[in-house]
Amino acid sequence: MSAARLATTFDRLRAHGRRALIPFVTAGYPRPSDTPDLMHALVAAGADIIELGVPFSDPMADGPVIQRASERALAAGVDLAQVLDMVRAFRQRDTSTPVVLMGYANPIEAWEHRHGSGAFARDAAAAGVDGVLVVDYPPEESEAFAAALRTQGLDLIFLLAPTSTDERMALVGRLASGYVYYVSLTGVTGAAHLDAAAVQAMLPRIRRHVRVPVGVGFGIRDAASAQAVGCEADAVVIGTRLIQLLEQVPPEEGPANVAAFVRDIRAALDALPPRAAAHPA
Repeated sequence: MSAARLATTFDRLRAHGRRALIPFVTAGYPRPSDTPDLMHALVAAGADIIELGVPFSDPMADGPVIQRASERALAAGVDLAQVLDMVRAFRQRDTSTPVVLMGYANPIEAWEHRHGSGAFARDAAAAGVDGVLVVDYPPEESEAFAAALRTQGLDLIFLLAPTSTDERMALVGRLASGYVYYVSLTGVTGAAHLDAAAVQAMLPRIRRHVRVPVGVGFGIRDAASAQAVGCEADAVVIGTRLIQLLEQVPPEEGPANVAAFVRDIRAALDALPPRAAAHPA
């Protein structure tokens, strides 16, 4: 069931020439009890897929905004078990929107150490997770992990960057499922120096090697930058700006605050001309 949700979502959007909107939020931020309602608010505002960050103490790819959110979630006691519980709670009301866990290797390996080999894929699938993006699992070392996820119907999503070689793209193209996340710039999350022209030039090169949809994130902060990327991308990923919006208001106002922003991004993407599919599903 799990992997089918991602494929079904992209097939539906592709049939109408639309781009996927993928917001990222940190599980447990601003409060652990808020996360399922926040996820529902994002979907109601037009999100197609939710990336749910697993808090970690050393998030090397994240800038200060997401680091703060992760630290606050950890201080509230949020661990991988609680993250899976949040996904289960979300699934009580939403059985169709894909959920992708985004994080780091350490919590997954600790889970496997406690519960046995293959336990993470089994338990994530049972909770209702659809895909996993592990920042510090390079494709060269991920074949066994990808196979374990596939046995449970989960997709393994990889990062590509402006520095990625053709060889790295080819390897990712062989292992990846669900979609590929293209990091639009080098550095950590939250950087604001998006070069939309460079992104648009890079995506055809990626697609020579990758047959799954390509999402773009990092540096997308408003409707204009989302549109600039959406001209060529299959999906637009937004994270840091959402965490900033959550920081600006009391926790009880967070869902409405981010939902208003997501609605604007959804409208901006839908205002673009329909885009023909660049590749099959």
